[in-house]
Amino acid sequence: MTEQNNMGDQVPAEEKIRRLITCLYDPSIDIRHEAVQALGKTGKSAVEPLIRALADAENNDHRWYAAVALSGIGAAAVVPLISAMRVHKEKEFRRFAAASLGNIGAPAVDPIIDAMADDDREMRGFLSLALCRIGKPAVEPLTRRLDDADEIIRSCATLTLWQMGETGLPSLVEKLREQE
Repeated sequence: MTEQNNMGDQVPAEEKIRRLITCLYDPSIDIRHEAVQALGKTGKSAVEPLIRALADAENNDHRWYAAVALSGIGAAAVVPLISAMRVHKEKEFRRFAAASLGNIGAPAVDPIIDAMADDDREMRGFLSLALCRIGKPAVEPLTRRLDDADEIIRSCATLTLWQMGETGLPSLVEKLREQE
């Protein structure tokens, strides 16, 4: 992917992505929104630079726009975001990464549930919040995992369904009745 600069020269994709990420911090909300849209359309090549931007963000506004751009990329951002949550243990990074995963929706469900086997309790909590944000599309996969061989996954699935309230509780109750 290349674009032309004012002199008609080709601009490499990495440079375009860097410029778009810089636009996420522009005072103009219109420019920020345009950058989010463009980064979302850029796809996989923007994932790692956006994760770095999220990790290096100076404030929650900057984190927010990087997270929204990542969610616009969709499924290609899921595994890299989860991996980054293992490395970047700062609460604010994880909170915005989880929000991004939650906005991605159904494509993120199974990788998020798999990642809940992690020993890091705080990370599991943020992953659970992402699943709660996803809502109904996460219920059936979580319900299946109530019988998982991994005790941590079973526990996380149970707690997440519980935390979902009206959305997750009926499936949890039904599964418990089946086990009686």
